Amino acid sequence: MKNANAGIGMTSQRTRDRLITRLRDKGIRDDRVLQAMRVLPRHLFVDEALASRAYEDDALPIGYKQTISQPYTVARMTEALLANDKPQKILEIGTGSGYQSALLAALVKDVYTVERIPELYQQTRKLLHSMNLHNVHCKLSDGTWGWENYAPYDAIIVTAAASQIPDSLTEQLAIGGRMIIPVGEQNDKQQLLTLTRTVAGFEKNKLEDVVFVPFVNEGKN
Repeated sequence: MKNANAGIGMTSQRTRDRLITRLRDKGIRDDRVLQAMRVLPRHLFVDEALASRAYEDDALPIGYKQTISQPYTVARMTEALLANDKPQKILEIGTGSGYQSALLAALVKDVYTVERIPELYQQTRKLLHSMNLHNVHCKLSDGTWGWENYAPYDAIIVTAAASQIPDSLTEQLAIGGRMIIPVGEQNDKQQLLTLTRTVAGFEKNKLEDVVFVPFVNEGKN
């Protein structure tokens, strides 16, 4: 992520198209998501040394014991978030490299994203600004708190595995809104869940088994 031009020579449209074909083969069907991923330059969100691997369907390290998620996982979560409607205001917990933020920015009106690691926050915020993604709003904070100032949200996406779903996040979800969150311990089986808020409460469904870095609660706002 240090050089915004890193790896451009290694990222032909044919390489991106192959990734989209793999995602289709794995079951991703939402054309909005696939087209947005087709044009989004994933190589900008990884270190220059890994730019040649940017369009492989693999998670890659981004430093600070964090990763940029596997493209299939990003597509699956985004597709689930957009299912049946098009949310206008999304809260993302765990900005990380900014790749998920940038993808959402192409699909919805406003993305509010929270990152707890200062170095990642600074470099990702700078990258998103350089890409003119002015509908992505960044905050340095413990993700457990969400971003209450702009609640309620039409959708919430969590990009790290929580041992349990934080009440502070469910409270920021609008009626009819949907949360996508991986739940489980790092060394145990994690499940990717959808949580839909209704007038009567919450409806929970499992999407699939996953592996994510752990959700860290630092206990500060």
